[in-house]
Amino acid sequence: MQKFSSRLRWDSPPNQLAQLLESKRRAGARILDLTESNPTRAGFIYPDAEILEALADARSLRYEPAPAGLASAREAIAGYYRARGITVEPDRILLTASTSEAYSYVFKLLADPGDEILVPRPSYPLFEYLAGLESLRAVNYPLAYHGTWSLDVEALEASITDRTRAIVLVNPNNPTGSFAKREELERLTSIYERNGLAIISDEVFSDYTFASDSRSQATLIEMDQVLTFCLSGLSKVAGMPQMKIGWIVLAGPPAAQAAARERLELIADTYLSVGGPAQHALPRLLALGATVRGQIQARVRENLSWLRATVPSAPACRVLDVEGGWYAILQVPQTRSEEQWCLELLEQDEVLVQPGFFYDFESEAYLVVSLLTSPAVFQEGIQRTLAHSGG
Repeated sequence: MQKFSSRLRWDSPPNQLAQLLESKRRAGARILDLTESNPTRAGFIYPDAEILEALADARSLRYEPAPAGLASAREAIAGYYRARGITVEPDRILLTASTSEAYSYVFKLLADPGDEILVPRPSYPLFEYLAGLESLRAVNYPLAYHGTWSLDVEALEASITDRTRAIVLVNPNNPTGSFAKREELERLTSIYERNGLAIISDEVFSDYTFASDSRSQATLIEMDQVLTFCLSGLSKVAGMPQMKIGWIVLAGPPAAQAAARERLELIADTYLSVGGPAQHALPRLLALGATVRGQIQARVRENLSWLRATVPSAPACRVLDVEGGWYAILQVPQTRSEEQWCLELLEQDEVLVQPGFFYDFESEAYLVVSLLTSPAVFQEGIQRTLAHSGG
């Protein structure tokens, strides 16, 4: 029998929700999908002709390998940050084909097989796979909810072992939408320094905020005490996941940055994964993406505002506090399990939502919904959900 790597569990069967969804779609059911996360399928208006024109650059016909990315592309990213009031020198930027690839590069840089990476819980269910593919172990640290989300610093510190190499912050978190707070980061800085750890700050959703809070730290790009890797990319910044460009911005002590950059360039030079056409087009794609980003910002704010105004009329449910991102969390009565909630909503009401356990919530019952959904579908789906709850 053929043997395969044990890095991942390859034989995980489809869950009941996925099986029911496939059956419903085969039967031609009209599903109110409140899980949509692909902006190219969410009804936004893209400047199609201009995007295609940006890709028709004759320079793309030449092979110009640049491990860190073409200078023009890195300067375009620096310009994107300048427009946000953030100064980033282009030589602190390294391009990747995606944020997931950026994680793989940083994991390769920092850790050996068997080492550990601390990741938040709840959060996006990808870290176990990203770490496993590098033969690393993802160890959870908790986010706590008491009216707002906060990082449990004591629990995080208790999770550190002699195999811990880095701590991942998702800022804002997906799906909780919570930003790291300045006070939390100040407390964490001494922990990082004491244990020789690095910070990986996933900032892909940082353009999408719902409220201004002076306690929140929207980016760690200006971090100077600890070696830090800030990740982002076109997928969320411009609503263009198909263009496959992400990036890493280095922060922290200059000597540590220089050592990390040299090694990251060696890793990148080994793969040279970022396509030339997308790099040459990047300055124009970032400019065009601003209009798409504006549409997404308007959509998620509209849906969240409607949700907050609607759910209080249903006392059996509540919307958890959210500061940014593309998602909202609806707490529903524990009259049934999250799995039962999702299966019943899909079977009886043809509404698709995600259960909190997909994101590793510690307790029930929570439903995660995408604010990217078109408003008409979003409102009808939420109203059916509230009716199902008896609210």
